[in-house]
Amino acid sequence: MEGDFIKINKWLLPLSWCYGLVVKTRNFLFETGALKSRSFQVPVIAVGNITVGGTGKTPHVEYLAELLKDQFKVAILSRGYKRQSKGFIIAQTDTAMHDIGDEPYQMKQKFPSVTIAVDRDRCHGIDTLMENDKNLDVILLDDAFQHRYVKPGVNILLVDYHRLIVYDTLLPAGRLREPLQGKDRADIVIVTKCPKDMKPMEYRVITKAMSLYPYQRLFFSTLDYDALKPVFKAGGATTKTLNELSDYHTLLLTGIGSPQQLEHDLAPLIPHISPLNFPDHHQFCKKDIQLINETFAAMPSPKCIITTEKDVTRLKTVEGLSDEVRKNLYVLPVRIAFLQDQEEMFNQQIIGYVRKNSRNSILAQGKDEDKPKDSDYSGNRPRTISFRNN
Repeated sequence: MEGDFIKINKWLLPLSWCYGLVVKTRNFLFETGALKSRSFQVPVIAVGNITVGGTGKTPHVEYLAELLKDQFKVAILSRGYKRQSKGFIIAQTDTAMHDIGDEPYQMKQKFPSVTIAVDRDRCHGIDTLMENDKNLDVILLDDAFQHRYVKPGVNILLVDYHRLIVYDTLLPAGRLREPLQGKDRADIVIVTKCPKDMKPMEYRVITKAMSLYPYQRLFFSTLDYDALKPVFKAGGATTKTLNELSDYHTLLLTGIGSPQQLEHDLAPLIPHISPLNFPDHHQFCKKDIQLINETFAAMPSPKCIITTEKDVTRLKTVEGLSDEVRKNLYVLPVRIAFLQDQEEMFNQQIIGYVRKNSRNSILAQGKDEDKPKDSDYSGNRPRTISFRNN
């Protein structure tokens, strides 16, 4: 567990100390009020991390959207990383991927009834969403744990099981984007990408190592995989289960932050698997497409290509994929599941927070009272105290 994927460059530690000083100064300015954090009259749930690399943000935001969308009016706000547009944009089902970014595009295709918006200025994005829809019940902020200009009601910190932040160090020697103390801002901490067969002792070791405060809740999640779906549906291709690929030579094509867990999970099911990894959010160029075509052509049959939901948003728009690649390209849907029977507890806390702090609830309280008599929220801020001290 400890140090699975952690590589610390000790020669760069002096630069990490300088970087840490800058980040600590920024956090100090927010904590003293020199830089302002805004709260809003709508429940805001932020999901993010304090590390470089993938911790599973998109699957966890999708889990929250799936959990809430049938009971509440939900919006998801992202910065739209690497999009080719500026300002505030609300995604439509036919909005081009390059206008909103690959992850918002993926979520819009999966949740067409949910409002998906992008804005680098999260405060402006929240204001615009609230102006556009007076019935909005909750806003999910994707990748916003470090965006301190917004003061969310629930702050969810994701930590990669294979790269626990307590064993890491600051950039550039390590992969932490801010000092370890940043985890203290979290209301909920989720250790992600855990193996499904974690032993009780391992839970206890991680819980002790994380050293959370009593007001913080610790959860453990893992990745689950659905049936493979053909990307282009060419040549009569149909869905496949992972078990059907035991005799296949499989090219695992990824451009995500941390593909190691995916490779680890698939290896026992697909003995003949060859990873072809690109950087996170990679925009495939002509040279990349040529490499994919040639690599796949050289593989023995039977064979196929597996890619992720995020990558397929970019692969669908590229030109030059061979007919053989298009016919054998499959996407692997990913979802998260909670371990230790924690799902119901997590769901109740999130739903309870949204229900208690929705704008309709706050307006109803305002009719009965001139001002709040307890500390459930301060000023405009929907608070999480309804479940933090349970």
